[in-house]
Amino acid sequence: MAGTSTPLALGSPLDFTRASDAPNKVSPAELAVENARLRRICAALMERVESAGMAGGAPYSAFEHTVLLAEQVRERTETLQQTLAELHAAKAEAEAANVSKTRFLAAVSHDLLQPLNAARLFASALEEHALPEPSHRLVGHIGRSLKDVESLLGTLVDISRLDAGVLAPDVAPFRAGQLLDVLAEEYRQMAAARGLTLHYVPSGAVIESDLALLARVVRNFLTNAIRYTERGRILLGCRRRPEGLEIVVGDTGPGIPEAQHEAIFQEFQRLGGSRNSQDRGLGLGLAIVDRITGMLGHPLRLVSRLGQGASFSVLVPYGQLASASAGPALAAAPAGVGDRLAGTRVWVIDNDTGICEGMAALLSSWGCWVQTATSLARLEAAAGTQAAEVLLVDYHLGEADGDGLEVAARLRERHPGLAVVVITANHEAAIKARSRALGYSCLLKPLKPLRLRMQLLSLVAPQG
Repeated sequence: MAGTSTPLALGSPLDFTRASDAPNKVSPAELAVENARLRRICAALMERVESAGMAGGAPYSAFEHTVLLAEQVRERTETLQQTLAELHAAKAEAEAANVSKTRFLAAVSHDLLQPLNAARLFASALEEHALPEPSHRLVGHIGRSLKDVESLLGTLVDISRLDAGVLAPDVAPFRAGQLLDVLAEEYRQMAAARGLTLHYVPSGAVIESDLALLARVVRNFLTNAIRYTERGRILLGCRRRPEGLEIVVGDTGPGIPEAQHEAIFQEFQRLGGSRNSQDRGLGLGLAIVDRITGMLGHPLRLVSRLGQGASFSVLVPYGQLASASAGPALAAAPAGVGDRLAGTRVWVIDNDTGICEGMAALLSSWGCWVQTATSLARLEAAAGTQAAEVLLVDYHLGEADGDGLEVAARLRERHPGLAVVVITANHEAAIKARSRALGYSCLLKPLKPLRLRMQLLSLVAPQG
């Protein structure tokens, strides 16, 4: 090996031992020579790799750049995954907060509706009494104030339920008059108080929708028409279209500029200048209308020109009543309706004593015989053998009784001809569907006395 060097194949092991039998250690000088030789080999190999690349390229540099990019991609991927995990956690937290808010509003609204319902019943009962004119005006003011509270609370709860997606429709066939007759009678009085005339064209058509939600839509139409019309009249009527019944509310008010036809259906957008300085609307009525009609799949239409009034309408599909449910529609209540309810025997079960007292006062003013109780056991003990024609039962009762549907079923086993009206502050579609399947009527709190009175008329009229 002296004076010569054997070429080293790439990847072959280095042998620093001599060929003699006794192995000797490599000297520092030899190590230095070998190290220099290896450096020359590495430099030559790197130069060959660089020169063997594509024209204008540098494969080794590209390799280093690729490794750097891969490391950056890995770091950014880890950051993105961490961000996504944080977003998922925030989304889950927001959804939980939204559900909690909805449950809270539902619970609060139920608790608030209970005393509000009792107050409405007492105020309505007072209106039935012969009072001095000053007292009668005070009772009217109380009733209107309670209606304002009910409207504001109902609007806030409705918009919250619609935003949370927990408001499910309960679609069923019913006569249009069952809804519109009641609204016409109610809003005729409100229009008269504003110096307006409400003209109502009844319809005998059968439609298919959620009665309570559709009532919310038409109520908002009528409320806005009365609120913004200074003189003239309001029209409530229907047009038969090939694809459904168009329910129309028109007015002779100031009209709506075409540029605002879309804006007025947004939240907190109010039509310009209501004449009532004490108007407490939130600008949510038409936003709720837009969402409800969208959820129900009912086309919404607005026709208006500035200075020429406005016409709001909703197109509802036709329905078909089953022969078993083709009972009488609710008829408009004439002034002397109290005589027609005189002697009607009514049971009332509600675990709120204030509501029991309010119902007793209101029904007694209509001439009904009333027995109230806060539970089924107390009703049976108080009523004895005296039967009733109608049962008004709250849905949410004590744990001992279960819900109002269970209580009604027990009483109907003993009294097969007993008519049942379930009254609840819970707007869930399942409750209304169950009530309808059992042949019961269902009314929502806060209970509107006119609605209750007409419901009682529809139940006792076939017998009377």
